[in-house]
Amino acid sequence: MWQAQHVADLLAAADPSIRCEFVASDTFADLDLSKSISDLGGKGAFSKEIQQVVQAGHADLAVHSAKDLQAFTPEDLVIAAYPQRGNPRDALVGCTLAELQSACDGPDDSVRVASGSNRRRTLLLDMCPQVSFTDLRGNIATRLSKLEAASGSGSGPKGLIMAAVALERLGLTPAVVDVLDPARFTPQVGQGALAIEVRRDRPDIIEAVRQINHIKTEVAVSAERSFLAELGGDCSLPAGSHATVTYNANGSPSITIAGMLAADDYGNLQRGTETGVVQDEPGRELARNLRKRLEAAIS
Repeated sequence: MWQAQHVADLLAAADPSIRCEFVASDTFADLDLSKSISDLGGKGAFSKEIQQVVQAGHADLAVHSAKDLQAFTPEDLVIAAYPQRGNPRDALVGCTLAELQSACDGPDDSVRVASGSNRRRTLLLDMCPQVSFTDLRGNIATRLSKLEAASGSGSGPKGLIMAAVALERLGLTPAVVDVLDPARFTPQVGQGALAIEVRRDRPDIIEAVRQINHIKTEVAVSAERSFLAELGGDCSLPAGSHATVTYNANGSPSITIAGMLAADDYGNLQRGTETGVVQDEPGRELARNLRKRLEAAIS
């Protein structure tokens, strides 16, 4: 709801004649907290029902966390805008990374962290091989309260990994938050960004929404989404990428995209970086290179 209100405010600032009404929609992933996101079908678990509301004409646009979208947009929909991106990084809540690594070096066989993300699990295991994982589903406040209760009992997870931007947008300040370096802890595709979907046959809505598009964010997230598309659109393997955009002397954008890919058992972690202009699709090139290296490592 914060994200929807934020987009409504941006639209009103761009065109004061625009008035927004909210159409709330629960997703399958919101309603079933007993299963992991991968068990619920991956990224589409947070977006398909919302897309269907727009496709049916019950809403004019959908506001998504860009990281929740599959790489391939339904034919009758279009991503009309990406507002300016927020913080793309992950955050460790409840303990710092240094504290976690120190605990992993101690006498305990394992230290538990809450995360259902294959990407986050892979990256944390690379830094702290003794760590083990548990799911902690629910909205942000629910997860934080569950973490606090579990930590207080002494038997729960030591920390929780989540998107730093979620804490910032909701104004939440847990006692211990360690925002992780994206150079070591590669973010999810589209993390920190919003994506606004509109029906392709509504050029009037598309034109209105384009007013709040942030070009630099669009270029970066599009490169990351091309990385995901090359891997299959809703890659179940641990994967992530983060693109940055600079502008050449002639004003054309250049993309540097860093990525990671690992096997489904979290092993054989591959990292890489590609730089190129938009037309060269450095995201796809990076995905191809990492996939080749992973296949060679597994074989």
